[in-house]
Amino acid sequence: MFQLLFHAVNLSLCFESILSFNARTTFFPKRNSYHLDRPTQSYSHSSSHLITIEPESIMPESSILSDVNATEERLISLMMNSAQPQEGTLGREDGTNVASYGDVRDLFSTNDVSKNVMATEECPQDGSLKELTTPMHLNFNTPAEFRDAVRAGKFRGPTNGVCPGFMQCNLVVLEEGPAAFDFLLFCQRNKKACPLIEVCDVGSPFADAVAAGSDLRTDIPKYCIYRNGKLESEVEDVTPYWPEKSVAFLIGCSFSYDGALTEAGIRLRSVEQNKNVPMYKTDIPCRPSGNLHGNVVVSMKPIKALHVAKEVEITSKFPQAHGGPLCVGCPEAIGILDLNKPDWGDRVDVLPGEVPVFHACGVTPQQVLMESGVPFAITHSPGHMFVTDLPSETII
Repeated sequence: MFQLLFHAVNLSLCFESILSFNARTTFFPKRNSYHLDRPTQSYSHSSSHLITIEPESIMPESSILSDVNATEERLISLMMNSAQPQEGTLGREDGTNVASYGDVRDLFSTNDVSKNVMATEECPQDGSLKELTTPMHLNFNTPAEFRDAVRAGKFRGPTNGVCPGFMQCNLVVLEEGPAAFDFLLFCQRNKKACPLIEVCDVGSPFADAVAAGSDLRTDIPKYCIYRNGKLESEVEDVTPYWPEKSVAFLIGCSFSYDGALTEAGIRLRSVEQNKNVPMYKTDIPCRPSGNLHGNVVVSMKPIKALHVAKEVEITSKFPQAHGGPLCVGCPEAIGILDLNKPDWGDRVDVLPGEVPVFHACGVTPQQVLMESGVPFAITHSPGHMFVTDLPSETII
């Protein structure tokens, strides 16, 4: 077993160490073939960043030379179906470890990438390991290209950091009738949590007004199916579940202004750690509509205290994506007792000098649908959005 000490600030050291196993550069996938969106991260020298690679997992030179293209495809498939936590373990389902994560997943390959490889992180509550499912993001030239990748099953993770500069939307699908009317009125009464972007024609899964050629049944990485207020399942294609008399609603998402925040120098922890955003139930009541009632759900971003004013200024320009924050700091003020236990998404670190900033979230409708016991609904899975062709700054 080989051990390498890796520090992400100096990637050249990692290349030199890995290349010591095999001098041929064909050991690695051709970097011009696939571009990974890899935010800069800072790591300390600690045991959690030691890379342990099993000798039998290194591809033989003959295999590398004879089948580089196939290796590329298999590696990219592996990356898109695993995760990159800041600290964690790359392992197989049988519990054996292949390597510790130090942001080096694209620097080595294995003989058998057909095995289900996943990333895990130690749960702060009970010490158990939980699976993280955010993929490394490929760069997509257009939202249509991204939707095509989702439709083809090539992207299944959360969409934070995907297609910056374009509007992302939450999805709610109800059957035509009182529930759909109540929800339309609910969105009008709760615009902060439910900024309505589009309502499709009855029975139509197509949202051509915001995304030409799209299909709401297949173009979201993951969906939730609810019956009588209970989550029944999560699926990757809702075509078999789509009601004949459907009414589909698209609601703005805060991922839409992530690009603007990044351009302003505001770091996004969930993107850096390659995690889903953390989302929390609050004690802030929504204004009810018909049979629909419940409390607001919020997402959280750790923001440097010196950048909070800038964050508020930028996000307030995007009312179609929930606008400015509902709360800055003091999570107890909105009924959140433990930031380490989000109700949806992944826990992210709040570092010294940062404060948690809470924005209204498009998961609010899901919470309301559950509390109200709606007979049937389809929604996006939290953090897995529909990416439109509209520029993020579009005002509806």
